Amino acid sequence: MAEHIIELKNVTKYYDDNLVIDNVSFYVNKGEFITFLGPSGCGKTTTLRMIAGFDLPTSGQILLNGEDISKLPPNKRPVNTVFQRYALFPHLNVYENIAYGLKCKRVLNTYRNAEGKEYTKKERLSKKEIAEKVQKALEVVDLEGFEKRSISTLSGGQQQRVAIARAIVNEPEILLLDEPLGALDLKMRKEMQIELKEMHRRLGITFIYVTHDQEEALTMSDTIVVMSDGVVQQIGTPAKIYNEPANTFVADFIGESNIISGTVVGDKLVRFCGKNFVCLDQFEKGEQVDVVVRPEDIVMCAPEQGTLVGKVISVVFKGIHYEITAQLGKYELVINSTQKRTVGEIIGMKIAPDGIHLMRPNYTTNLFDGVITKHNTVEFADGEFECDVTQLYPGSHLDEEEYLITAEGEKIDLTGAEVKVEVGLYDIEISDDPKAGGTTGRIISIIYKGDHYRLIVRTEEEEEDFVFATEDLWNENDLVSVIIPKDKIKLTLKNPEEKKRLGGGA
Repeated sequence: MAEHIIELKNVTKYYDDNLVIDNVSFYVNKGEFITFLGPSGCGKTTTLRMIAGFDLPTSGQILLNGEDISKLPPNKRPVNTVFQRYALFPHLNVYENIAYGLKCKRVLNTYRNAEGKEYTKKERLSKKEIAEKVQKALEVVDLEGFEKRSISTLSGGQQQRVAIARAIVNEPEILLLDEPLGALDLKMRKEMQIELKEMHRRLGITFIYVTHDQEEALTMSDTIVVMSDGVVQQIGTPAKIYNEPANTFVADFIGESNIISGTVVGDKLVRFCGKNFVCLDQFEKGEQVDVVVRPEDIVMCAPEQGTLVGKVISVVFKGIHYEITAQLGKYELVINSTQKRTVGEIIGMKIAPDGIHLMRPNYTTNLFDGVITKHNTVEFADGEFECDVTQLYPGSHLDEEEYLITAEGEKIDLTGAEVKVEVGLYDIEISDDPKAGGTTGRIISIIYKGDHYRLIVRTEEEEEDFVFATEDLWNENDLVSVIIPKDKIKLTLKNPEEKKRLGGGA
């Protein structure tokens, strides 16, 4: 069994009242190349900074070789960090930049006095020891002969290598890399990906890497930790993450995907796009699922030979393949193929069982905690919505004064009653008019699901999420108002005994 060098246990991090990391737990094996992957603001850099000691967790533990280091300062941790901005000293040459940390370092040496007793003394490294360590680091990053070069004469890739050499010269147990290739151009980035992986192999130490670049993570990592909204969405090998995503976020974020709503109709048999397909995943018959099909797993053929038939509506040359979009009634599928097709052409499509991956949907409905107001509306998710309060008591009605009268004739004032609010995924609309709905929020996620878009709108104060389906295309970060028809808001009393507490009489 692999040895855990780092372990996070129920780590949560707040900045003021802002939750950045939400109860995260995972471990890192000794000698592993592990990557934190996710969009900007997902919490990956904060997680790295807590491992480095630059930030402390609000709660939870960070263990190093089984010892709690949650409160240990950065200089006491056997880690070194390489940042996107290399933070090199422009007035020092390559050798002096790499040697800087070693010159500041003190090591404990053991001596024996005239009486034969041992004693220890903290001393600086000798010039010879420093030179040997710098030379070894230069060899690892392939910069021998660059010792006297000025930093300003180096390319971005060479400066990055100097920054890495400066980090590894201290012989850390763990090397932390925070988007270290972000400032490089595409060609240099791809070259450095290969070089970093080779450095990892030669050094044999643990690499913890942060990036938002999916290809970078897939290329270099032994293990990927996919993060979103401060929560770990999936941990696995690059192949596992790509071929078996845990949810729609991972499927959409890692590479390109066709994500379609489907229904399990038999043993390893799923129906989507109006046809039945054999698959490898086992789900209960009748279960609603999200179906993921990678574009490269759709094989084009003659129309009469395909399970699906559609019309080509777009062809884009991507260098090594064509990206072809086919229309199948109300559905659209994206295909990656080395074979060219023309717009307007009718094609058949086949999908093998191992090209179909089923997942349980992340969201099946919207649930909120709400409170009934004196106007018989319901307050939830930073807003106020019209609703039908009579559904709380079957057979009830509202009198002229807007009090609720039960089937037994009892009069109830519902003001302040706590309720559970449920809204379906197809029962929400949005508008760019901020006054059109009951609350406002920003679009934080858009995922295309074959025949509709799944949107998530997050309110700004309480950060409540509305998840819903729409045929309209919007833009991420749009500020919108949320509209829910009165008859689509389902209410239930949080406390079944609420009637007694509310009191009131005829």
